[in-house]
Amino acid sequence: MATEQELSTFLKDVEKRAFKRSLYHVRDEEAALDIVQDSMLKLAQHYGDKPPQELPMLFHRILSNSTLDWFRRQKTRNAVFAQMPTTVHSDGFEDDEFDWMQTYATSDNQDSAQSAETLTERAQLLQSIEKEIQALPARQREAFLLRYWEEMDVAETATAMGCSEGSVKTHCFRAVQSLSKALKAKGIEL
Repeated sequence: MATEQELSTFLKDVEKRAFKRSLYHVRDEEAALDIVQDSMLKLAQHYGDKPPQELPMLFHRILSNSTLDWFRRQKTRNAVFAQMPTTVHSDGFEDDEFDWMQTYATSDNQDSAQSAETLTERAQLLQSIEKEIQALPARQREAFLLRYWEEMDVAETATAMGCSEGSVKTHCFRAVQSLSKALKAKGIEL
């Protein structure tokens, strides 16, 4: 059984990666925050008494389901409100202009030690990678992020995605191929 401290530590450790994963899927900062918060609440309310080693897989399954629920709600909302204009914030920016990866890619201590040119090059590289990840099909993007961002093994990823291990391997292989090809076309070798 996970203690309150273990659950709190787990949620703190996973929050930024979960937000990034959600942001890649929904491409809306506020919606991504809502999805992550709802997923954390569901985990704490319904599965807080589970052993600590089960928390990562349970959380990622809840996060995947919450993301799918968000897309279903969006589809319904879009069908009902198709004629309404898009929302623009009072500052003139739309939600999709937030660059989380660029904002959080470096720590404050590293910023002062690097030149402006290095920081600009790094920001441009991260932006290119982020755009290519966002361009992946949804299932490939989910498999890629779970395997390589969350560092889950194939079995854990399959459980979180609700598919077979073979499907996870196929999605990951295709995602890596697509990313490699797209980045090489831009002259980026990783």
